[in-house]
Amino acid sequence: MAVYMEKGDAQKSRAYSPGVITQGGKIVWLAGQTATRDDAGNDISGNFEAQVRTIFTLLDKTLKKAGGGLASMVTMTVFILDPRQGDRFVEMRGGFFPDGNFPASALITVSNFARPGMLIEIQGVAVIGG
Repeated sequence: MAVYMEKGDAQKSRAYSPGVITQGGKIVWLAGQTATRDDAGNDISGNFEAQVRTIFTLLDKTLKKAGGGLASMVTMTVFILDPRQGDRFVEMRGGFFPDGNFPASALITVSNFARPGMLIEIQGVAVIGG
């Protein structure tokens, strides 16, 4: 079970929790996820929003295999190439956690990724059950 610490206005507006308390449950350590192709195999290199949607879909699929879903995420580290995409990412992330129980989070700008066309990578930790 996860308890999401009270969010102030700043945290609510940026779609993250200042802390998440867990006890028990199954911990899932999620590898960094990137995407340059969507579910249909279309090239989404250079398309930030398509990459965000695809990455969250892939994370959700991984967590469902473990018995949870995106709502099980307690923390995430987000790496983006262009700092101007930060606000758009925050807007989009909020839509993936409609109950307002956002994971704790860090948003980090990087100078490059492993492959051309990658604009974002997300890794995280989830706790399922408990």
